[in-house]
Amino acid sequence: MSLRPAWRSLLFVPANAPRRWEKAHLREADAVIIDLEDSIQPEAKTEAREYVAPAIDHLSRQGMATLVRINNEPHRIEGDLDAAVRAGLTALMLPKASGPEQIQWLGQAIRRRERDRGLVSGQIGVLAVIEDPLALEAAGRIAACEGIVGLALGGEDFALALGRAPTPACLNLACSMTAYAARARGLMAIGMSCGIGNYKDLDEWSAHARNAYAMGMTGALAIHPDQIPPLNAAFGPTETELSEAEDIISAWEKRTSDVFSLNGRMIDQPIVERARRLIRQRNPG
Repeated sequence: MSLRPAWRSLLFVPANAPRRWEKAHLREADAVIIDLEDSIQPEAKTEAREYVAPAIDHLSRQGMATLVRINNEPHRIEGDLDAAVRAGLTALMLPKASGPEQIQWLGQAIRRRERDRGLVSGQIGVLAVIEDPLALEAAGRIAACEGIVGLALGGEDFALALGRAPTPACLNLACSMTAYAARARGLMAIGMSCGIGNYKDLDEWSAHARNAYAMGMTGALAIHPDQIPPLNAAFGPTETELSEAEDIISAWEKRTSDVFSLNGRMIDQPIVERARRLIRQRNPG
């Protein structure tokens, strides 16, 4: 099953911080998230919407995949959608996703605005964020909804819902389950089994990213530009893995049987397919 799109790194920028989103396309992230939720104080949320249109216009002109994280609250969500649904928007990020019924409602609200604004129907996707155990139980049904481009694990809030710190002991299972639900449907799986605030100890950050990649996650969220290079390096095959994959494919093309040994390892069709997928990650398309 193909994976489109595939973002290794998604950088948050507050909507009301133009000096940050004006430079966000230079930070080497695969996608930028214009934030209307956690980084905006309640009294500033209405005013922050005024920045969304110029931010989307600017970032889309730079060729960036551009998302907007909206507020998932009845008294705010409609206004956020009015501000965000426009040409240049790649996807909406829905925090605290609760279940398929909510995703279906959101999809209808997006399509109605696309129609009213002369946009191509279905061009704007949804990245649904899993932030509590009930949502995790519904992750597969959420992922099956039309318009979903990926699932993200909101580690900080998920750990808060459990009354624990956002550590691997708390989040590893949720990370794996999010990956399974998303990848089963060819979607992105975004997140790691740690909090998002660590931008000083980049060795630890990189280790968490490699662990998430090993679990099946395809990318992660970032709040600081320094977090981006480790994510881009972690969420993809290493040079050693790519070299081994090339050796496997070369040996397969010269095989005399459909099961053989290479460097002490048994090679068969599933191993070869994995090698081909690794090579496609380096050379998409």
